[in-house]
Amino acid sequence: MNVFVKLVTTEFRTALREPVYLFFVVLFPVILISILGAIPDFREPSAELGGLRVVDIYAGIVIALSVAMIGLQGMPTVLANYREKGILRRLATTPVRPIALLGAQLVFSAITVVLSTILVFTVSGIAYGVPLPKSPIAFLLAVVLAVCGVFAVGLLIAALAPSGKAANAVGLILFFPLMFLAGLYAPREVMPDIIQRIADFTPLAAGERLMHEAMTGQWPNLLSVTVLLGYLLIFGAAAAKLFRWE
Repeated sequence: MNVFVKLVTTEFRTALREPVYLFFVVLFPVILISILGAIPDFREPSAELGGLRVVDIYAGIVIALSVAMIGLQGMPTVLANYREKGILRRLATTPVRPIALLGAQLVFSAITVVLSTILVFTVSGIAYGVPLPKSPIAFLLAVVLAVCGVFAVGLLIAALAPSGKAANAVGLILFFPLMFLAGLYAPREVMPDIIQRIADFTPLAAGERLMHEAMTGQWPNLLSVTVLLGYLLIFGAAAAKLFRWE
């Protein structure tokens, strides 16, 4: 356990050497919700959104954005770089198992998402009165499920990508359409029904839907939970089978 804690600490120290990465995964969601909240119309209740404000809706969306940046780009690129540079191969010759590094990367990423979530609700709550989730436990469950589903996809990218640059490119290709379906560019509630139905079967949109429901006091719907667990089991199993340590 002491070795594992040191590995997690090392991941944070490594990330601090790349402040641009931490800026986008931790601070950019906070800046984005701050900019959106500064638009007067976004602070007015909307009938299309069930009486909610646009800024309230985007609280969950920007958290999904943080999950996407870490799970689809940050983590796959780091792991692919570790393999490309032989770090994983060298770890295999030490008492530290390479799987421990993978676990440390997952813990580091999860902590980063939680930190971003706290900052988003703190800043948006103070500045624009965005309420905390009416079902905090359901919201926490939604974030955990979203992280698991998206990170499973990221692990598969890391397993198949031949280099860090390739992993980043694949993650970027997936990032934009998945974030569109999650409502980054327009809330899902105003999208055509067919687009919403398609989005329900993507990991980011399913996670965002769970977070939105938790914000309004609802418990996780079975479809979104099933979709995210499906991504975790299918993509996670594929990543475990195909992942190469060297």
